[in-house]
Amino acid sequence: MRRLKAKPSEAERGAVGVLVAVMMLVIIGAGALAVDVGQIYSERAQLQNGADASALGVAQACHKTGCTQAEAQAFADALASGNANDGDANVSEVDLSVADQVTVQTTTKNGSSSVLAKLFASALTAPAVSVGAHATASIEVPGSGGGFPLALSECQYDLTDAVETGILQQIRYKPGMADCTSTSGHAIPGGFGWLDQNGGPCRATTDVEDNAAYDPGADYPSKPAENCDSVLQGWINTIQAGDEVLGVFPVFDNAGKDKGKGWFHIRGYATFQMVGWKFGGGSTSPRTYNNSPTPATACVDPCRGIIGEFKKYESIDAFEGNSDSGDDLGTVFIRLTN
Repeated sequence: MRRLKAKPSEAERGAVGVLVAVMMLVIIGAGALAVDVGQIYSERAQLQNGADASALGVAQACHKTGCTQAEAQAFADALASGNANDGDANVSEVDLSVADQVTVQTTTKNGSSSVLAKLFASALTAPAVSVGAHATASIEVPGSGGGFPLALSECQYDLTDAVETGILQQIRYKPGMADCTSTSGHAIPGGFGWLDQNGGPCRATTDVEDNAAYDPGADYPSKPAENCDSVLQGWINTIQAGDEVLGVFPVFDNAGKDKGKGWFHIRGYATFQMVGWKFGGGSTSPRTYNNSPTPATACVDPCRGIIGEFKKYESIDAFEGNSDSGDDLGTVFIRLTN
């Protein structure tokens, strides 16, 4: 008697449907995981941007005017939220305990919770996710620098911890203003001097606690002079556009000559807002500009001088130079260190 048997194709009927159903679950799960991971990375990037901005902003604001813990928290909250796509981020900590350093910790903000919402993985009973970031900004005193080849005497420096801006003054080449003497009692020849252009045309590089070579003459820098003329014309254009020209210059506390070569001993770096100057005879621009803003600061022939005021200045990752333990003359640069 013949036994009835199903054909092989009939026995496997429906297997493809089961396989497709299983694979769809895997594909959907993988897609959900990819979306969730992307959301987590995006959230963390926003929080990191907020932490970076907050650390830099709080360091700058607190160095400029000083701040309480509550004020620092308010600065950080505003900057962190401003860097979030939804305009809302949580600053869980602003640490001011280390001198000249600010550390900010940010986390996700979802109402009163720090848990990241709307994750597909939550449908699979996966644990909640909390995303965070942190950043540390340091306030550092310049230890070296480069720029326009001009050095200022410390006897003209008038900033203290109590003031943000010094008086409008004239700094004269020679004999200088008032009693220009160094801390060692040696006379300093004038209120400013020209540095050797060792950093390129119309540029000088210097280091704190080092002697910088200078040209003892009153002549405007050459090699050729047109290079410095273009710098001065840029300053004029900036001033006439309504903006400030803030020069970060080395400050010397002693000067002398050695085997016919002049030197300035660099104490630190200060920021001077250039308002006017007279670097040559007559009134030819750009070497002479706005040299009589007030009767008290007028610089007329045979005067050679600059007119302006010292200012406290915080540069965020823009100062050309390295940090060091030199004197704090109101000019610092702030950078992210972690």
